[in-house]
Amino acid sequence: MAVAWYKVWTMPPVAFAIPTRTERQALDWSLVLVSQGIDALIEKDPEAGTWNLMVPAPEYRRAVQAITQYRRENQTEVWHKEVPWTGLIFDWRSVPWFLFLILIHAIEATGHGQLSEAGMMDNHAVRQGDWWRLVTAVTLHANLAHLAANATTGLLLLGLAMAASGPGIGLLASLLAGLAGNGAGLLLYGDTHHGLGASGMVMGTLGLLTAQWLAPFRGGLTPRHLMVRGVLSGCLLLVHLGLSPEKNVDLLAHVTGFLAGLLLGAGLAGCPQDWLRNRWTNLAATAAVLLLVGTTWWLALR
Repeated sequence: MAVAWYKVWTMPPVAFAIPTRTERQALDWSLVLVSQGIDALIEKDPEAGTWNLMVPAPEYRRAVQAITQYRRENQTEVWHKEVPWTGLIFDWRSVPWFLFLILIHAIEATGHGQLSEAGMMDNHAVRQGDWWRLVTAVTLHANLAHLAANATTGLLLLGLAMAASGPGIGLLASLLAGLAGNGAGLLLYGDTHHGLGASGMVMGTLGLLTAQWLAPFRGGLTPRHLMVRGVLSGCLLLVHLGLSPEKNVDLLAHVTGFLAGLLLGAGLAGCPQDWLRNRWTNLAATAAVLLLVGTTWWLALR
């Protein structure tokens, strides 16, 4: 069955096919062609189960050049894995972030680092000038069960966010949403409040994805895709909140993180795809994360 993308056009007498590996890739490439003023029709080969972009013969060479340039500027496919039945893409570059969280917890578990004391969220200390705790607290966990809960759910969510927004931008936006969760606790809780964990960041990532998944202009979502993604968002929210091993769950950090992610995701949904997937933009965002986390831990341990 043929699926028209962006606008309906009449197939010319002579049209050439550009093969794609998945429906998502066909949708992405059709966006590239539309941005260059090239009409494209997405067709599925029912026998082979593959997707093709049909373009007018006179535009074929220009279409191939545009797609080649797009792929050259966005060489990330090696890190991407399509999630079956959802139309979603998972980016494996989310793994290093959670390896870092595991390393932090392992150092703390040895009893030598005293990282929790130096970096956990302490409202009184932050109000006295230890602002870096807003960041370092995101990387700490109370125990192995706490870490496992955030790592399992967070790995999936962050991988999806990095694929949707760009690896660096997705990571930076998720971290900022987590900081917003800690900031809300600083504003609304008293001096005796203490907290730690990546839960606010995980919920922020879910908010980031929710905004982008449901934006109608982001990828030409079909009703099936909208339903699948909406159900997936609800299930992940239920798992993270309902199955948390921690008794004293910081709901304020969760809710604020989610809302901050929702706002950031709405903003990113309106950004040009070329900018979001640009290599240098994402390298700059990744550098910002490394600088922020590195600087705050240096301040905490100095």
